[in-house]
Amino acid sequence: MGLARLSSIEDGNDFSIDYASWLVEHPCALEKFEEMMKIAKGKKIVIFLDYDGTLSDIVPNPEEAFMTDKMRMVLGEVANRFPTAIISGRKRERVQDFVQLKNVYYAGSHGLDIEAPLDSTNSNEKDNKVVFYQPAIEFLPEKQKILNLLGERTKGIKGVNIEDNKFCISVHYRHVHTKDFGSVENIISAVLKEHPNFRVSTGIKVFEIGPNIVWNKGHALEYFLENLGFGNSDDVLPIYIGDDRTDEDAFKVLLKRGQGFPIVVTAAPKDTKALYSLREPKEVMEFLLGLVA
Repeated sequence: MGLARLSSIEDGNDFSIDYASWLVEHPCALEKFEEMMKIAKGKKIVIFLDYDGTLSDIVPNPEEAFMTDKMRMVLGEVANRFPTAIISGRKRERVQDFVQLKNVYYAGSHGLDIEAPLDSTNSNEKDNKVVFYQPAIEFLPEKQKILNLLGERTKGIKGVNIEDNKFCISVHYRHVHTKDFGSVENIISAVLKEHPNFRVSTGIKVFEIGPNIVWNKGHALEYFLENLGFGNSDDVLPIYIGDDRTDEDAFKVLLKRGQGFPIVVTAAPKDTKALYSLREPKEVMEFLLGLVA
């Protein structure tokens, strides 16, 4: 799919579908909570979450995507009860700065920079034994070159915000004037023609550029489960909550495993593999609170 085609699909939403009809296929996880917990009874729950748009609201300035104190408190309680990991497109260290919880595991760069438990045998408590896994480390020098090129070539376009996410690059265009949007697309296309080892995808008002390797949030989820001791477990129940296109790879893994609950966060109909839905971070917090009530 070309870059122009990607950008034309507004945030993954499908406005040709009525939301009420869409909910029949992707029911609200709050309304189905008791039913879901009956399925989860006796199983070992593991929690996976995206950050932006899931634990925090989507905001105009990505550097101000702070989670609320109440969300942090609830997430901390969940992590005390169940193994919990955040898999974000952000730089891992930046997500850790936002969340400020030591009992949570983190993966940044859409799963390319993982801090995972080291042989944590089904323990619900995070200790200091962690392993760092970075499957795209050889691409760092080239990523830096791309980052520099994008910075140079877009410096004359007002509103472009380029975020260095370590192994990936986010080009935010929320504040770019409509007349300049095509220029941003053309610059990204030209740069990636010079660097075919990298590819682009779209998120909410952002282009995501990363190494063209077979690794995504779904692989990161499987890596976490393996390191937690649940790789081949029949009684594990992973719950993955996310709002982004990249979260779909994790949803697909859960469907393939035939285990767990993929939950999409969206207030509008969208094409998704998720079985359940929540409208916004406030509903995510309510769902998480239900897990520890």
